[in-house]
Amino acid sequence: MKIYFELNGVPQYPEVEPGESLLQLLRRLGMKSVKEGCGTGDCGACTVLVDGRAVRSCIAFAARAQGKRIITLEGLGTVNDPHPLQEAFLDAGAVQCGFCTPGMILVAYELLSRHPDPTPEEVRTAIVGNLCRCTGYRKIVDAVMLAAEWKREGRWR
Repeated sequence: MKIYFELNGVPQYPEVEPGESLLQLLRRLGMKSVKEGCGTGDCGACTVLVDGRAVRSCIAFAARAQGKRIITLEGLGTVNDPHPLQEAFLDAGAVQCGFCTPGMILVAYELLSRHPDPTPEEVRTAIVGNLCRCTGYRKIVDAVMLAAEWKREGRWR
């Protein structure tokens, strides 16, 4: 079946297979930031934004992307022009192995889009479904708090 959706601002018209996950489709379309960790929606490595909401793409059917706006980490910024949230993760030292980073950043993006002035506890609650095996999460919370400060100062685009 052929569907239509917008991926990082670019129209897509892919064929999807019955039962194909959104993760499988996005990887087939070249999105390297979307990772398969657990395959059950528990680790958050496959998180993408669908119409502005964080979604675990490993448990979402590709066919349900019909008519949606999907953003992956590739859609937020680039190496040469990073999004302030990506810069905050670098500045706070919140990037270690990098496997969880795309999902963490996208969950943080959703949080800060809805709530630009979160407390550290609200950040911890927002990222609870994203597992990081490299850190105790302190630097990740610090990065989100730094990005929130920058957003309030008008540094976001």
